[in-house]
Amino acid sequence: MSETLDAYRVAQQPYYRPVADEVELFEAAYSVRMPMMLKGPTGCGKTRFVEYMAWKLSKPLITVACNEDMTASDLVGRFLLDAHGTRWQDGPLATAARHGAICYLDEVVEARQDTTVVIHPLTDNRRVLPLEKKGELIKAHPDFQIVISYNPGYQSLMKDLKQSTKQRFGALDFNYPEHAIEAEIVAHETGVGADVADKLVGIAERARNLKGHGLDEGISTRMLIYAGSLIAQQVPSQAACRVALVRPITDDPDMRDALDAAVATFF
Repeated sequence: MSETLDAYRVAQQPYYRPVADEVELFEAAYSVRMPMMLKGPTGCGKTRFVEYMAWKLSKPLITVACNEDMTASDLVGRFLLDAHGTRWQDGPLATAARHGAICYLDEVVEARQDTTVVIHPLTDNRRVLPLEKKGELIKAHPDFQIVISYNPGYQSLMKDLKQSTKQRFGALDFNYPEHAIEAEIVAHETGVGADVADKLVGIAERARNLKGHGLDEGISTRMLIYAGSLIAQQVPSQAACRVALVRPITDDPDMRDALDAAVATFF
């Protein structure tokens, strides 16, 4: 069991700057093994938070990046052929449930709804995972917890969680941190000075005000870290912002000009 999970242990403490009481709430949720849902825009720190909590709780973390082609077998497992015939290979969800890891389904709404239904028996008082193809019922390890994340900004009639799924989870809301905290995070992660980090956050705030007015999504904290990392490598500030902040989020010439002007205002 130990060898199975060794590859999934978070060896070093990830940097995470708490914004409110999310750490304490997650610890309380884990103490009763409550399934948790992290809701927030892309690049705001949801995955880093899960990594930090896995480290803090000393639990292995198995992460699954969900996509529209993911099948139930990708999560649960399947029979494989080898030189000796067929053998069963647990999927990431089965591995976590069997051995006692935190299973993190990142951007779960990207998966097909018929796939996400397989998590239901693990998210109520049963805490079991049926392996129908194998004829086995896994009783979840006492340390097992399931965590999912998604971006409510992208939800639609075609891409949203069913209420029957949502109501099985506790939920934590995430957003981009307030100005001073976000600047602190950018400075820490990139090594740039506080003045540069402060300007980068100012640009992001300008862009976020344009969400729904020409931009589908604002500039994320992750993107600010990319820009700061380029600046730390002596890339000129305006060029770094153009590459890491402006060009990735829009192809509209007028919007690019507006964002480039915002960058020029700060740098």
